[in-house]
Amino acid sequence: MHCLHSVFEGFVDLSIYKQLGIRRVVNGIDHLTLLGGSVLPKEVMDAIIEANNYFVDMDELLTKSGEFVAELLGAESAFVTSGAFAGLVLASSACMTRDDRELMERLPYTKGMRNEIIIQKGLRSEYDRAMTVPGARLVEVGDEKETTQKHMEEAINERTAAIHFLAPGGRKGTIPFEEIISIAKDHDVPVIVDAAGQVLPLENLKKYIAMGADLVCYGAKYFEGPNSAGILCGRKNLVAAAKLQTFVGFESQGIRAIGRGMKLDRQEVIGTIVALQRWLNMDHKARLQVQNRRINYLVDELNKLKGVEAKISGERMGIPISADVILDQEILDFKAQEVVEFLKNGDPSVWVGLREGIIVISADTFVEGDEEEIIKALKGVINRH
Repeated sequence: MHCLHSVFEGFVDLSIYKQLGIRRVVNGIDHLTLLGGSVLPKEVMDAIIEANNYFVDMDELLTKSGEFVAELLGAESAFVTSGAFAGLVLASSACMTRDDRELMERLPYTKGMRNEIIIQKGLRSEYDRAMTVPGARLVEVGDEKETTQKHMEEAINERTAAIHFLAPGGRKGTIPFEEIISIAKDHDVPVIVDAAGQVLPLENLKKYIAMGADLVCYGAKYFEGPNSAGILCGRKNLVAAAKLQTFVGFESQGIRAIGRGMKLDRQEVIGTIVALQRWLNMDHKARLQVQNRRINYLVDELNKLKGVEAKISGERMGIPISADVILDQEILDFKAQEVVEFLKNGDPSVWVGLREGIIVISADTFVEGDEEEIIKALKGVINRH
């Protein structure tokens, strides 16, 4: 049996993935965790490689890098987390325990503590599961039609640890962020914002803190940082309480903290802050124009196929970067769902979205040549039938 080192020697024309029998994915869907999140830019990879050359005190690294991030985002304090989900775990932990180390070591057993986090029914997501990991109980308010200020205020009591808000909000019938902040301040309850993917326009990286949020979580993959990293920023005392419950608090302070398993490499921390600084200084209109040209070309080519109608749909910062592909069922004898599955099962594996029987293709995660791969794959499906 060969070791990996010897297996990879001499295979300069093949990717490491191919040698392992792993198909490349053409990502026409989103920054999915399941697909690795993002493709790291050269500047970020260079920083990661440099960080790999030296050992550092991880507590000091999280502190100093956190100060750097806080300054970039206009927050009192911040630190790099092992993803936005981990950020929510630590944020809810901090709101329940504050700086009480005895309570930190009790988690997830929260009986008798402030352990309730209020959440609007209209702003639920699978990711709010994170807040229950350390023992918080989610108190759902409102219904499918609406949530009112009265609903929210009636739910606040002595057991309330925080109010959750899923950014950007705006769903029909939900309480807007400005009102949530006002209610929370009136009752002296902290607000946790899940802003995982809210990285454009750039003001989104600062506005929730500026508007009065106490803790805000972001995912690094959305600003072309590591898939396995994120940021928690906000009020100094709550960020400090959250940081104590990480792996560095466990190792350096002797706290048997619930966040011990949410460990980071020094390389990930450095990669995250370099990616964030790069993202904040980037010309995003120029970047998105490149993706716009790719999606326009893809639409033009797909419209040459019989039974296919492709049209530009979604945009970012006013620049269209995604397309809807509609199959004419009177001409084609297969459904969009079948096409999506067929593409995914190919080699390379092509991932695209599906919405109400419409194929959705996003160029946001395209690398050079992806548009050609998707066109080729779709032509192959259409022409086979």
